[in-house]
Amino acid sequence: MTADAVQVVVVDDAKDEADLLAALLQVNGYEVRTAGTAEEALALIERSKPHCVLFDVRMPGMGGEELCRQLRDHHGDDIVLIAVSSYNDERITATFAMADHFFAKPMDCASLMAVLAPVK
Repeated sequence: MTADAVQVVVVDDAKDEADLLAALLQVNGYEVRTAGTAEEALALIERSKPHCVLFDVRMPGMGGEELCRQLRDHHGDDIVLIAVSSYNDERITATFAMADHFFAKPMDCASLMAVLAPVK
């Protein structure tokens, strides 16, 4: 990867989904790391300082809502936050309000690429 590559962290407890999304992003020129839990993601984000974090809202342990809150508290608007979920309830709505963008699963890849393009 080049030094100026856009760095993205994908957070999803479903490893296959995280790996598939990471592969799609890598093919499109993004430098991608994955995390299976919000806690793992926080440690990774502190080390790598990504441009964008794309995260599942519903995960065991710390969910996407708390992850999003902690990232906003520590990084403000310095990191683009993209929430993803196949559910729609009050907790999801609260997370979407804190995130910069949100997508319903299954995600439309063209729409995701359009959102990520300005990050470059």
